Amino acid sequence: MARQMKDSGVEWIGEIPEDWKTSRIKYSFTSGKGLPITKDNLVEDGLAVVSYGQVHSKANTGTDIQECLLKYVDLHYQKHYPQCEVFQYDFIFADTSEDYEGCGNCAYKRDVSRLFGGYHVIVLHSIQREDNRYYAYLFKTDLWRKQLREVASGVKVFSITQNILMRCGLLVPQKYEQRRIADYLDTKCAEIDKVVEKTRETIEEYKKLKQSIITETVTKGLNSDAEMKDSGIPWIGKIPVEWKFTRIGSLYGLRVEKVSDLDFQPLSVTKLGIVPQLETTAKTNAHDDRKLVKVGDFVINSRSDRRGSCGISKYEGSVSLINTILYPIAEMNPQYYNWLFHTKEFADEFYRWGHGIVDDLWTTGWQDMKNIVIVQPSLSEQRRIADYLDAKCAELDTIIEKKEQLIEELGSYKKSLIYEYVTGKKEVQA
Repeated sequence: MARQMKDSGVEWIGEIPEDWKTSRIKYSFTSGKGLPITKDNLVEDGLAVVSYGQVHSKANTGTDIQECLLKYVDLHYQKHYPQCEVFQYDFIFADTSEDYEGCGNCAYKRDVSRLFGGYHVIVLHSIQREDNRYYAYLFKTDLWRKQLREVASGVKVFSITQNILMRCGLLVPQKYEQRRIADYLDTKCAEIDKVVEKTRETIEEYKKLKQSIITETVTKGLNSDAEMKDSGIPWIGKIPVEWKFTRIGSLYGLRVEKVSDLDFQPLSVTKLGIVPQLETTAKTNAHDDRKLVKVGDFVINSRSDRRGSCGISKYEGSVSLINTILYPIAEMNPQYYNWLFHTKEFADEFYRWGHGIVDDLWTTGWQDMKNIVIVQPSLSEQRRIADYLDAKCAELDTIIEKKEQLIEELGSYKKSLIYEYVTGKKEVQA
């Protein structure tokens, strides 16, 4: 027998089961504002602070510090913020678009550990102190959060207030049905998450396989029976005996022309290669503050925090000054060296030559890069290796793309599943 439905009277909800009710958050929850302390004021042993939309913990750095923090937090909460402790069945909402992937997103507290809400969060306290898993799923839906975001205020950073949150609508099924829906979604979502996790693991395995094939092929060649010799270069290892060595400066010249992004298309240097910047990217409105790139140039980002960002450009355009632009000056197969430069081993060697005053951020200039020694197979073998890697990596990329598409489809299915059951469009059978 078909379930009897009625109009909820709420646009974002539509029809709901006849025995369900609509309400507002203020009738099921009270609210509190997070304590404005820094995200570094964290202690362990059951006490944590929610900061920037995430639950953080921090290893104890000393008994005296821990005791002082505990004393400060306890006294400060007792005196000024009695409602900021987060209990079991409460919710912690990010109140700005900078936090927790956007304002309106939330975390649900299932356990009884001691926890406090930190800066930029709103805490919803459950009045009845009962299992609120159903609402945890309801709050996940984009349509429920839409009512928050439609009234959020701000220019670049959007935020919500306790009053806005407390006025938001709720769907209220019978308690037994809330538990039934939550139990069903717990099971189904766990099954979906397990498949997603396994798929992500498989993707990582294929990516590692791809990197392994690239490294092995550009340094060892395609003939597994070839006689090998020690290259004397740690990051290269053994190579076929007939291969030679050269320096990057013998194969490439440096392009140094300065241009404006008003005259030449702005390009981005990524790990996937050289791509046009989005049309919405702001222009600099300045002159000669970019570097010219021509079709066929090899571009590499010289900063260590952009490790692995390089490629052969298919476009004429401009890139930021931090990039190094090279053009071929000797007979070679550019695609072979493109594959070589995309190996992790080369990236490590490239940035080993860098200079800087910060431990994890430095740059490698052309004066150093041109002296890096690399292998030089015969021109015909360079071509064979490049053709092989083009085909093999395209095959692996197709597999990875299909698996990523599966993850996207499972994510959409999970969202749809949650929405259909928390709004009563589908019914969980007893």
